[in-house]
Amino acid sequence: MVETTWLALLLLVPLLYVVLSVFEVQRSAYGVSAAGRAAGRAYVQAPSPPVAERRARRAAQLVLEDHRIETDMIDVRLRCTGGPCLSPGSSIVVTVTARAQLPFIPDALGGARPAVRVDGTHTEPYGRFREDRS
Repeated sequence: MVETTWLALLLLVPLLYVVLSVFEVQRSAYGVSAAGRAAGRAYVQAPSPPVAERRARRAAQLVLEDHRIETDMIDVRLRCTGGPCLSPGSSIVVTVTARAQLPFIPDALGGARPAVRVDGTHTEPYGRFREDRS
């Protein structure tokens, strides 16, 4: 009986760690996806490209903070396709990249904490029948 208890504990602890790590990566992946969508929507609603870029970055930052993702570990890239930004028929492509840090690994073990890179890309069309704000 004692042997099976130790065996169960020996197998349960790594399994629990794997499950918690998967949840952490999934939370980060969902947050990055939502941040890209919010940034794209904020960009196309802005009155000019310089304002649009600031709003898009701030929208992504707010969404990532809501998902408890450290904003110093993110990268937000904005790219316009189909013409100048905020012109009819163009689209904004937002790519958000973050690092999902794995749980329960102390910095005292040396080196950086292990992390998984997650990224999400969202394309938001500006629309053909909108005014040119470029």
